[in-house]
Amino acid sequence: MRATILALVLGAHLVLIANAASDAAAADTKAAPAPKSSNIIPSAGQADLYGGIGDVSATGDCAGDAKALCKDVSSGDGRLAACLTKKVRAQRQGNTVGRKVSAKCVKALTAFKMDRSKMINKDVPLAKACKDDVAKVCKSVSDTSSPGAVLGCLKDNKPKLSAQCSAEVFRCQQEVAEDYRLDYKLYTACKDDVSNLCDDADSGEEIDCLSQKRLQVSWECQNQMFRNEKETGDDIRLSTRLFNKCLVDQQKFCPDVEPGHMRVQECLEDNIDESGFSAECKTELENVIAKRVSDFRLDTALREACEDDLKDTCGTSLKDMDEDDKVKKTALNCLQQYREELKSDKCKAEIHRRLTRAARDIRFDEVLASSCMEDRNRFCSDVQPGSARVIRCLQDNRNNLDQKCAAALFDHEVKMAEDIDFKFPMKRACAWEISSFCKEIPHGHARIVRCLEDHIDNTDMSKECKDEVMKDMNRMAQDYRLNWRLNHACEADISKLCPNMCSSQSGITCGGLVLQCLQDKQDNITSQACQDEVFYYELMEVTDFRNDVILAEACRGDVEMYCKDVEPGEGRVHQCLRYNRDKLTEQCRNEEMKLAALEYRDIRLRPKLNKLCSEEKAVYCKDTKPGKARVIKCLMENMAQPNFGEECKEELQKREDMMKSDYRYDIGVFSNCEGDVDMYCKEAKSKLRGNATVLKCLVDNFKSLAEQCQSEMSRAVRLALWDYKPGAALTTACDADVEEQCPRGVRSRAGAIFTIGAVGRCLSKSLVEGKRLASKCRALVLAAAPKDARVYFDHPESTSALIQKIAQVQQAAGLESVLVDADSSTVTVTGWVALACIISLIVVFVGGAVMLYKRLVGAEKPHTLHIKSGDA
Repeated sequence: MRATILALVLGAHLVLIANAASDAAAADTKAAPAPKSSNIIPSAGQADLYGGIGDVSATGDCAGDAKALCKDVSSGDGRLAACLTKKVRAQRQGNTVGRKVSAKCVKALTAFKMDRSKMINKDVPLAKACKDDVAKVCKSVSDTSSPGAVLGCLKDNKPKLSAQCSAEVFRCQQEVAEDYRLDYKLYTACKDDVSNLCDDADSGEEIDCLSQKRLQVSWECQNQMFRNEKETGDDIRLSTRLFNKCLVDQQKFCPDVEPGHMRVQECLEDNIDESGFSAECKTELENVIAKRVSDFRLDTALREACEDDLKDTCGTSLKDMDEDDKVKKTALNCLQQYREELKSDKCKAEIHRRLTRAARDIRFDEVLASSCMEDRNRFCSDVQPGSARVIRCLQDNRNNLDQKCAAALFDHEVKMAEDIDFKFPMKRACAWEISSFCKEIPHGHARIVRCLEDHIDNTDMSKECKDEVMKDMNRMAQDYRLNWRLNHACEADISKLCPNMCSSQSGITCGGLVLQCLQDKQDNITSQACQDEVFYYELMEVTDFRNDVILAEACRGDVEMYCKDVEPGEGRVHQCLRYNRDKLTEQCRNEEMKLAALEYRDIRLRPKLNKLCSEEKAVYCKDTKPGKARVIKCLMENMAQPNFGEECKEELQKREDMMKSDYRYDIGVFSNCEGDVDMYCKEAKSKLRGNATVLKCLVDNFKSLAEQCQSEMSRAVRLALWDYKPGAALTTACDADVEEQCPRGVRSRAGAIFTIGAVGRCLSKSLVEGKRLASKCRALVLAAAPKDARVYFDHPESTSALIQKIAQVQQAAGLESVLVDADSSTVTVTGWVALACIISLIVVFVGGAVMLYKRLVGAEKPHTLHIKSGDA
């Protein structure tokens, strides 16, 4: 009974409590204050706070979630929303165990965030953090007239924001990356497009869906999508798709790289070709880069790094570039062309990165991609982009490309000539060689490229690397502008010595015209750096015939006919062509002989001769500067030395044989007699066959030659007689006289060749002694004689002049005896005068004969060859 009464009392008490609570709630409802407003940033416009507290309600749809998941967080100023957002984010990533945020709470949370995205003052944490920043950079912007405008202004000026404000702006951007509806302008412009085109897209992927259907998207939505891309592109965390696909690669290759300012994206880009880099991330990263390259406004890193240099070096601004596509292209070309003069190291690095990208993928070179779109579809439709595959495909089809595409491809190659980083296939093929042979050499100025060229004969170089280096060298020979080092070293000399040799039309190559011009005029080159680069190019020519494009074209059929099984390189094809010299076409023979003549200018261009004479060079010519045949001249002057090596001597004599057969191989004659050749021997010049036609013609016209040419021809003929060989083209006119007048004793041994200098002394002696020589042989011996000795034979009228002088002296002295008969040009003497004259004449004749003989044959030093300057 007592228990029943107690139960009734408790029940009544509970009813009273419930009624009291109900009445209190009703009273509270009636007394609830009006919604609170926020005016933290006055210039942005006053705003009513969501629910009066600027947060999701703790007693509404999120009551249970707030109590279970955020029990220590009080509602207000977005605190509860922030806590619930973290839970939702972890839930989406699969990092939660137990209770999840309910769907109705997620919906309420989204409604709150959409509301506060309209006005910055609705977002209390954002407004408080950015109050001072708005006053500095966005004070003229208001959300009242344009919802979301103040936050948009802060995003545009992100580099200028304080750390606190920047963190809050990033929080807003991260929320938009997860739900496009939280960007008021983006949502307003694109909601209908999403409904029409991407209604079935998963939450958070609506904008990606619209991007894939961009051509169908309204202009207003496209503009807002672009604006969003521009604002979020610098931080991988804001690119949801890229972040998700590259998360593993980021953790593997860039674990210590702080997000923001494109740092993570650029780190991933630097490692994109490393083993273990996922294909999924690579594809997505390349798509992002391609989009960024196609629109400069999206290249945040470059914009930030180069803003000042654009103004100071290129005279433009980011705004001008954004508004005018021509200005953009001109400015980017300016930054690339003058990148070494840029003040900012960051800008230099970004330009370098941009060029490196363009070398790797055609999509990253906007001009090349647009110019070659049709040719790419014609020739490379089945070639996947990336790893320079499409660019290499276009290069392989170069001769069939449209002119516009060919011009863009050539310009691309010129830009890429400066650094191994821009030669993607070579850099990849030669990775080991670069790290082994060139590890101490800095990049840029084609230094690594030159290092690889210098090691091309190294047996440790892989075939893949060697093939790429040779291919690059062959391409360089197509146009001097593709040879970065030569182009820059010879810029002034080309302008001076070889002007207007290239077409001014864009993309038209010079062939080998400028390179050949520099070779022909290399003695007039003033820059030592240019001379060095021209010499290096000549080394390339003598090594591989394909590096001389004019010769390669002239000899295309001949190589196919006689040398098709000969592997190019190490001068093998040149050797083959010269072996078949008499069979070659006129055009090919002339080009090959022209190159051979060039080789005779410098012993370093004759690898075999250089090697065989290495000891002789060190002993006799250690102080002789290479070039202009100086070393070879020195060696030949010492060829008769007792310890001179036989192998070197034999190779030098082979060279002499070539000099005696073609004037072009004798640099002294070729350089100093060109005018005389054109004047007296034009027909002979047109019949060059290696049979000394021009040299013999010059001997025939010796007395008419210019003094310099006479001097060089005298030296050349003297050399030919000094190192006489029967049947030699130049001295064949003396073969019969040598056989008749030069005893067998002048040979080194029976049946062997004449010793050096023997025939020269023999023929000179015959001339002095008045022995009969064939007219053409006599002309050769006279041409070989020194100038002061030659006058005795060239001017017989000197005797008549002497007699006339004596007659004048006789008449002035009043002598009656007739000593001189001027009319008959004779001298008459008698008595003791006659005897004295006879004795004097004998002494003079014998002494003169001895001195003349010595002058002609060099008897004072019978074992030393003397050659005047200009010897080749």
